[in-house]
Amino acid sequence: MTTPVPDPAAAPHAPAQSATETALHEQYFGHEHLTVIEPPGRFDLLDVRELWAYRELLFTLARRQVSLRYKQTVLGAGWAIVQPVMQMVVFTVLFGRIAKIPSDGFPYPVFVFSGLLPWTYFTSAASSALGSLVGNSHLLTKVYFPRLIIPLAAVTAALVDFAVASGVLLALLLFYGVALTPSLLLLPVVVLGLVLAATGIGTGLGALNVSYRDLGHVMPFFMQLWLYATPVIYPARLVPESFRLVVQLNPLTGLIEAFRACALGQPLDFAALGVSLLIAAVLFVTGTLYFHAVERRFADVV
Repeated sequence: MTTPVPDPAAAPHAPAQSATETALHEQYFGHEHLTVIEPPGRFDLLDVRELWAYRELLFTLARRQVSLRYKQTVLGAGWAIVQPVMQMVVFTVLFGRIAKIPSDGFPYPVFVFSGLLPWTYFTSAASSALGSLVGNSHLLTKVYFPRLIIPLAAVTAALVDFAVASGVLLALLLFYGVALTPSLLLLPVVVLGLVLAATGIGTGLGALNVSYRDLGHVMPFFMQLWLYATPVIYPARLVPESFRLVVQLNPLTGLIEAFRACALGQPLDFAALGVSLLIAAVLFVTGTLYFHAVERRFADVV
């Protein structure tokens, strides 16, 4: 005799859903109608409602990535702190003590770590998103879901490391007596810009990496060059006037300078931040639309 499977929605303690959420769930997961899966058009817009419907899968993949990253490690999530702290120590010795690079009147460890923290998040998120499709090839070939969920999960998982390492920045600010100011409230805006830039670059290059695996080898070298072209270990004012326009077109210039200004209580350059946010938004739209246009062939070539 077959025992009927109880409907979770009929459970007495199941959380109530709004009519909108119920309709959205039925649209993508309902069983009383036919769902036709067909390849998207090359220039179709992203189905944001579909991405929202699969948000639980997004958080599950992000949680799994964080769990696998620190599984069977001694330090666990402490590894999120080790990399930026070790870089801070090396840069403090080389550039703060030996090269005597100015730090706008702040102790050099605080100055450089306030730049390394957003930079480390960006590189980790973009690099993880780049290799996420190849690393999850078994999912691409077996079940349907919005493929954009995979790189988005990588970008989301990197936020956990960012949150852990942010505690080190707070400790440095308190240790060196740097006053906490209301400008810290603007940090979420800057972090949003970093997320947009990392998602745009990670998804676009991740789509290319499915066909051209060389990108996985080129990315670390490219990021190293990008580090020195970004005001992480030096203030942007040291850039010569002839190169300043080029540096301002770097989307991370305004974002990292704004992050540092918010953390250290300096005046913000809203013009530079606005330019960086605009470029980050363009990267996000361009990267995700390109990803959407070519995702139909991922399962064939991954």
